[in-house]
Amino acid sequence: MYLPSADRYSAMPYRRTGRSGLLLPALSLGLWHNFGGDRTPDTQAAILRRAFDLGVTHFDLANNYGPPPGSAELTLGRSLATDFAALRDELIISTKAGYLMGPGPYGEWGSRKNLLSSLDQSLGRMGLEYVDIFYSHRPDPDTPMEETMGALDTAVRSGRALYAGISNYSPEQTREAAAILKDLGTPLLIHQPRYSMLDRWVEDGLLDTLDEVGAGSIAYSPLAQGMLSDRYLDGIPEGSRAAGSSPFLTADAVTPELVEKLRALDAVAKERGQSLAQLALSWVLRGGRVTSALVGASSVAQLENSVEASRNLDFDTDELALIESILTGADAGK
Repeated sequence: MYLPSADRYSAMPYRRTGRSGLLLPALSLGLWHNFGGDRTPDTQAAILRRAFDLGVTHFDLANNYGPPPGSAELTLGRSLATDFAALRDELIISTKAGYLMGPGPYGEWGSRKNLLSSLDQSLGRMGLEYVDIFYSHRPDPDTPMEETMGALDTAVRSGRALYAGISNYSPEQTREAAAILKDLGTPLLIHQPRYSMLDRWVEDGLLDTLDEVGAGSIAYSPLAQGMLSDRYLDGIPEGSRAAGSSPFLTADAVTPELVEKLRALDAVAKERGQSLAQLALSWVLRGGRVTSALVGASSVAQLENSVEASRNLDFDTDELALIESILTGADAGK
């Protein structure tokens, strides 16, 4: 029988999500990879238990996480029915709909039909009456924004979700979505964008927009599909994601110029007493503008390494200038 650690809230920082009352851990656990039907259930359960013991109270999913699609929600559902059966009120569970989940015209995108049907299916897989956050996973160019946001409003008003979120929306789309939700009486809680040292598009307007509308943010892929780790310091190792057939990271992305940057960043990390991955996570969370960063984990050890980043989130001016010079190729002294 799993008994959670009595000091699980003693070390993890928690941050307010925009102008809401919801606090999220600085690091949240994403179940995109490693929690599908192709992994060992005992290892998956051990990661979830250890995450909660370390103060990671937020588990993030989507309807199609796996593989196969839906299996990550089934995995979490097993733990919710056993290890966490008495702990539901201490957990933040989020899921999403919008990317391809099923065949036919109602298996993806942002129609009311797809979003609400998908949410009901997700609740069934997880054995839940509600999720804490329900996201529109991507904007739909062919569905009116009013319909997509109306579906999120219905999810909240019906009690199937507590908060509404969006993911992968541009600053302009975010502003429009937030205005529609505000008019409906269901504020936009959070945006989930891709953000890392190697992918900084959110700095070009999105973070400012979120400040304006009072929403928080949670960064996915903060390690850039694993490139911001020690795995690629000497190029592409066998068995790595870049060496395989992953559509999310190909070998041509790991250039000699990138490896040079990674080595320089690794030197900065060592000066801070961190691994490169920990540095990357701390950097995404610097200054408090990002509410939380999503980490994946294939083992308890990997999870623990990531969570350790939350112990050292502060940077001095010289560190930030040096990191910026490495990332941009500029002279740190200018």
